[in-house]
Amino acid sequence: MNFTVPVGKSDHWLGPENAPVTLLEYGDYQCPYCADMHPMIKSIARSMGAQLRFVFRHMPLNDVHPFAQYAAEAAEAAGVQGKFWGMHDAIYEHQPDLGSDLLHQLARALALDLPRFDADLEARRFRPRVKRDFMSGMRSGVAGTPTFFINGKRYEGVLERASLLSAVGRA
Repeated sequence: MNFTVPVGKSDHWLGPENAPVTLLEYGDYQCPYCADMHPMIKSIARSMGAQLRFVFRHMPLNDVHPFAQYAAEAAEAAGVQGKFWGMHDAIYEHQPDLGSDLLHQLARALALDLPRFDADLEARRFRPRVKRDFMSGMRSGVAGTPTFFINGKRYEGVLERASLLSAVGRA
C-alpha cells in the first residue's frame, strides 16, 4: 500500500528535499518499538547522507499510550521555536520517563521560550496538526507504530537496521 498524503512543506524532515529516497515514519513517542527504531533511523540517515530524506509524522496511539498525544503536541510546540528535531530526539532518548514534567524539563534544556511553550500546550494549539498526521496515516492503512514508507510504498520487511537499510538502498 502507498501513503495517500504526499510529503509537503508542513511535514518535518531531515535531509535534502530533493533526495532520491524518502523514508517516512508514522511514529508514536510512547511506543517502545519506535524508540528502539530511533537510533537505527539516525544511523541509516548517516549512512545514506544526502541520498535520504527522513520524514516523521505523528501517529499517537492514545488508547495504549496516554502521553503520546501530549508528547506530539510538545514536539510541535518546540517546532515553532525551531527545535522540533531536538525535542523529537530528546523524547525518544528519555521515553521511560515520559510525562508532562519530562517535557517541560526537555523544553528548558532546549532553551525554549517556556511561557510560549506552556501556552501552546495549554491551548492545545497543535492538536489539529497532530490529528492531520494521524488521519493521513489512517488513510494510508497505518494500524500500528512504527510504520515506514519508502518513496511512498509501505515497507513490509523486518524492523531492524540491515533490512531497512537494504530496502532504502534498493529504492
